[in-house]
Amino acid sequence: MANYAVDLGQDGMPESTQHRPEDRFETHPIPRISVQGFCLSDATTRTVEAAAEDRRMTKAHVKVHMGGIPAAIEHYAQAPTPNLIIVETSGNQGDILTELDQLAEYCDAGTKVIVIGDVNDVTLYRELMHRGVSEYLITPLDIYQLIRAIGDLYGDPQSEPLGRTVAFFGVKGGCGASTVAHNAAWALAREYQNETVVADLDLAFGTAGLDYNQDPLQGIYEAISAPERLDETLLDRILSKCSEHLSLLAAPASLERTYDYGEHSFELLMDTMRASTPTIVLDVPHAWNAWVRNVLVNADEVVMVAEPDLANLRNAKNVVDTLKQLRPNDRLPLLVMNRVNVPKRPEIKPEEFATALGMTSLLSIPFEPQLFGTAANNGQMIAELEAKNPVAGVFTEIAHVVSGKSNPGKIKKPGISSLLSKLTGR
Repeated sequence: MANYAVDLGQDGMPESTQHRPEDRFETHPIPRISVQGFCLSDATTRTVEAAAEDRRMTKAHVKVHMGGIPAAIEHYAQAPTPNLIIVETSGNQGDILTELDQLAEYCDAGTKVIVIGDVNDVTLYRELMHRGVSEYLITPLDIYQLIRAIGDLYGDPQSEPLGRTVAFFGVKGGCGASTVAHNAAWALAREYQNETVVADLDLAFGTAGLDYNQDPLQGIYEAISAPERLDETLLDRILSKCSEHLSLLAAPASLERTYDYGEHSFELLMDTMRASTPTIVLDVPHAWNAWVRNVLVNADEVVMVAEPDLANLRNAKNVVDTLKQLRPNDRLPLLVMNRVNVPKRPEIKPEEFATALGMTSLLSIPFEPQLFGTAANNGQMIAELEAKNPVAGVFTEIAHVVSGKSNPGKIKKPGISSLLSKLTGR
C-alpha cells in the first residue's frame, strides 16, 4: 500500500483527489502492471479507456468492465486479482464499506485498489485509507488525474518494489532446469495475466530464445555490459515480446567473447526489472561462482530442479544447506524432480529424495521424451502443444506455488474483513 502525505484542500478533500491542470506534467511513468476497472457510469468507463490509450500507460495492460464492486466480487471469486483494481462506487458510506469488505476477501496480497466515487467527504476518504485503499478519486474523473494517481502509487520511492523474482537453478548440468523455468514462466503469464519477464542468465549457452521461438538482436548482454546506460527505457528496447504478457531478455548464446562477471554485476539489472515488471523469472545456469550465488541469495523465491539419482541428491543437499545459511529467514527452495521414471534407470524415489533433503513438498515431472522433444523442436511450450497433458498441469502448479498469489478458480474463505491485511499481506 502506498504511503504518502495527504494535503487537504479547501473543501476538506485531499489535494490528490482534486483536478489540477499541472497534473498532466507531473505523472510518473506507469510500469508493466495489469489493471482492471469496474465502472458504473459510461463517463467513467470512457475516462478509464482513454487513460489506457495514453502514452504513459503503454506498458500497462488495462481491461474495463461494467458493474462496479459487485461485478468485481463476482469476477475475482473465480480469478486472480491483478496488480491494480479500479472500482467505481455510488451510494452511502455504509454500503461502500460493506462492499469493499466483501471485495477484500478475494484480493491477493500486493493488489492495490483505487476507488472512484461521487461522495465528497473527508471522513469517507480517511476510512478508506484506513482500510487499505490506495486512493479515492471524485467524479467527474479527469484522464490525467487517474494517470497521475496510478503513477504515484508505483512511483513512490518509499513503496515496496513492484517485481517478484523467481530463480530456477539446476543442481546438475542437463537436468532440464531451463525447460522447467520457461514453461513455468509461460504458465505464470497465462494464469495470472500479469506481465512476466524471463531473463536467460546463461549468456554463452542459453536456450530461452529457442524455446520461445525468438531470435532477438539484443538482450541481457546489452543490459549488463553498460550499466551506466541501464534504465527502464533501455530495458524496454531490448526485451523481446513472446506473448501478450510474456517478454524475454535473451542470452546472446555466442562464444565470440567470454562472460566473466563480478559478484554484483547483475544487481542493477534485477533492481531495474523489479521496478517495472511484476514477475521476473531468472533462468540461472548450472555454475557456482560469486554472481550465481548472489542471484540465488537475493531472489524472492528459488526453485531447485533435480533428477532422481545420487549425484543430483548430493548436489541438491549442498545447495539446500548453503541456502539455509545464506537465507536463514526464507523458506526452503521448491523442489522439482524432473525426468522421473526413465525406463530401466535405477532411481531414488522422489519422496525419499525430498526426505533426505529435509523437505516435505515437491513436484514431479515424468520422463516424456516425445512430448518435450517435439515442443523444443517447434519452439513451443508444453501447454501450447498439449494443453490437457498432465505435464502442463505440473507447470501450472509450479506457477501457483511461486507466484505468491492464490490459485485461480479457488474461492477464498472469508475471515479477514479489512482490505489493509489483504492488500499489504500482513
